[in-house]
Amino acid sequence: MIPDVSQALSWLEKNPQALKGIQRGLERETLRVKADGSLATTGHPATLGSALTHKWITTDFAEALLEFITPVDGDINHMLTIMRDIHRYSARQIGDERMWPLSMPCKIEEGQEIELAQYGTSNIGRLKTLYREGLKNRYGALMQTISGVHYNFSLPMAFWEAKSGSTDKESVSDGYFRLIRNYYRFGWVIPYLFGASPAICSSFLQGKPTTLPFEKTPNGMLYLPYATSLRLSDLGYTNKSQSNLGITFNNLHDYVTALKRAIKTPSDEYAKIGLQKDGKYLQINTNILQIENELYAPIRPKRVTRSGEAPSDALLRGGIEYIEVRSLDINPFTAIGVDEQQVRFLDLFMVWCVLADAPEMSSDELQCTRTNWNRVILEGRKPGLTLGMGCETAQFPLAQVGKDLFRDLKRVAQTLDGVYGGNEYATVCDQLVASFDDPELTFSARILRSMIDNGIGGTGKALGEQYRSQLREEPLEILQDADFIAEGKASLARQAEIEAGDTESFDALLARHA
Repeated sequence: MIPDVSQALSWLEKNPQALKGIQRGLERETLRVKADGSLATTGHPATLGSALTHKWITTDFAEALLEFITPVDGDINHMLTIMRDIHRYSARQIGDERMWPLSMPCKIEEGQEIELAQYGTSNIGRLKTLYREGLKNRYGALMQTISGVHYNFSLPMAFWEAKSGSTDKESVSDGYFRLIRNYYRFGWVIPYLFGASPAICSSFLQGKPTTLPFEKTPNGMLYLPYATSLRLSDLGYTNKSQSNLGITFNNLHDYVTALKRAIKTPSDEYAKIGLQKDGKYLQINTNILQIENELYAPIRPKRVTRSGEAPSDALLRGGIEYIEVRSLDINPFTAIGVDEQQVRFLDLFMVWCVLADAPEMSSDELQCTRTNWNRVILEGRKPGLTLGMGCETAQFPLAQVGKDLFRDLKRVAQTLDGVYGGNEYATVCDQLVASFDDPELTFSARILRSMIDNGIGGTGKALGEQYRSQLREEPLEILQDADFIAEGKASLARQAEIEAGDTESFDALLARHA
């Protein structure tokens, strides 16, 4: 089932310097909660500056949903230390609140008001909040409080020059699309190893029926015994109306064309919600996607946008600059939600994905890849679990496919260790491959044991308390208090400048978006 990558690996071993200069960045979402684990009802702390323009600290869907962003970095430990500094500073600014250490929320009562993230009075700020209003009306607010970690990755231009002899935008984009197609085919390995949401609080369903065969604990927790990441299941971030958009990842032109089509395609379902009620806007428009970011994908091709530029226009202008991996649950075993082992594994897997052959995929085959993901998400640790290849009927044991993949990854690891020194990549391979023979080593198995004993609430509260104490006591290492204070002030000044610079009315802006 694993493609033959031996030639490409031999090429890599002859050209190891092509991997010198990998760049990465991390984004981590986390809910602010009270000491009892319930959602904080306070606004985004003023001491953290403007959520609209702050470089490192913003909000995602809700006022209570923090998002921390590292700068682009070529050094893994430096990046993780900056992420930890952002956590340390924030932990001191949120008083008696904690950062929820799990992907799935817990104590959110039925009918509880979840305040949407607020970004001030500028048109762009109001549009961001209205987009969230649309998400709430389309999918429910609860789904939007699920948290994850995003990992951004780019290969150096020297890699593309050595691999294909060209660094033009089509050639580099083709290489990244090959990576993305392989990610759809084999990326289920990420929830297998690192999925950490095998259970939900029964309150998360809010009385809605589900066909999943949940087991229930006396403390009201629902779980699937072999599940890895319910965050990635139909309970979490999926959107049925998006599944037939015909978006493929074969080349830049077709991808952007399909994405732009989705933004302009009206939806009967969302038209029923309406655009306004009692003078209040309910969504940006009634199309399948309000904006491009509404496309729920486990991986995204990206380029840094210029002011006012749509993501797809940025891609057309300059091609793919980096990719964003979106399938990581919050790692509950570390205070910052992600650790070095995961980053090194993702480096290895991304390099493998870009080297392995990846035949073009129709939108039908793209849908078929979802079968493997769903199997791993709902029963990844089940003994004897098998996986298929695309829409074909042949089945292969997951454990064997995993070990075959890691045989290749070990060679990538040896190359990376040769380039960067040490043997950290090889060590990560040796640690993780054991999870295929013993699924009890996976994140989901480890966290489920605690959840069955203590409930999600008990597990989340204990870890949240532990990490709060840790982070508040640790000194900052790279960024200092003065840096955070200066960026907080600068972010508020940038927001004020944007608000003062608006020239058109919000209604006129919306008319353009509709």
